[in-house]
Amino acid sequence: MERAPEPGDVAERDLLVGWLAFHRDALAAKCDGLGDGDLVIASAPPSDLSLLGLVRHMTEMEHAYLAFALGGADDGPFRLIYCTDDAPDGDIVGLTPAMTRPSLDRWHEERRRVDNLLAGVASFDATSPGNGRAVRWNLLKVIQEYARHNGHADLIRERIDGTTGE
Repeated sequence: MERAPEPGDVAERDLLVGWLAFHRDALAAKCDGLGDGDLVIASAPPSDLSLLGLVRHMTEMEHAYLAFALGGADDGPFRLIYCTDDAPDGDIVGLTPAMTRPSLDRWHEERRRVDNLLAGVASFDATSPGNGRAVRWNLLKVIQEYARHNGHADLIRERIDGTTGE
């Protein structure tokens, strides 16, 4: 799997978008080569966290802090994708192998939407219409979410099949 490299010492836009790409690809690499059943294994009990749960959680993060924040209310009122009042942890709990392909597809769809929105942002100082915070703040929020959860992904993958590495 070809992955985005760590960004160099470049201008802010390239740096932040580069780190986002790097961390997205790191999570994708942790999922690469596993079957649908493996992706839903909660390999560190008592935690329900699985690699697919991390993908779904990061889909929620990209949706909330980038797609909705940058796109504003064009799509109507804000709603999470997987988490609801009835299933507040719907991104992580109760996952089945049948959810794998639709969840991965939605993650990639959300990523494409975010990339298109970011390409149209003139300045990261701009206020995001969806949540009133600077574009920079929203982007850094998602990058830190990926960085934090990629550490979890490392441990989960190692417990599944022994694979280690960044």
